[in-house]
Amino acid sequence: MNGTVIAVSRSSDHTFSKGNQDNIRLLAGLGVEGDAHMGETVKHRSRVKQDPHQPNLRQVHLIHAELLDELRAAGFAVSPGQMGENITTQGIDLLGLPQGAQLHIGASAVVEVTGLRNPCVQLDQFQPGLMSAVLDRDGHGKLIRKAGVMGVVLASGEVRPGDHIRVDLPPAPHQPLGKV
Repeated sequence: MNGTVIAVSRSSDHTFSKGNQDNIRLLAGLGVEGDAHMGETVKHRSRVKQDPHQPNLRQVHLIHAELLDELRAAGFAVSPGQMGENITTQGIDLLGLPQGAQLHIGASAVVEVTGLRNPCVQLDQFQPGLMSAVLDRDGHGKLIRKAGVMGVVLASGEVRPGDHIRVDLPPAPHQPLGKV
């Protein structure tokens, strides 16, 4: 499974949307250089309130461009970076990846997928109805979170639009992604 980077984004402040950049630098064990969520310990404000010492399993947020296409078709005005992601991908079923999948991005960066983004009410504050648009139910009533995946940086490197992404799956049996 291979894909492409469509856009890269970051914000030095805890803003919902992140500005598109020409490139971003991923730092091993930390996340996106210059991003408010960079660090070894959790930086998302709601999680810091729970326990500021827990490891940061949400160093990098990735969303598939196919979701943005789906949302635009449903009447939402969304573009890369606006839902808070750092890397917008195309051609990879991010939600179908198992826990521990490694994304080799560009010349040297490696991100290990830790889990699914758990959508929050900030989506509705951005655009009314957006939160329910990124949630679904399967045939058994199980909740499906479609707002992208989170990961940690294993190897540093620069990432830019147009970069190739190669997926390496962990050894079987694969564990499905849960929310992080």
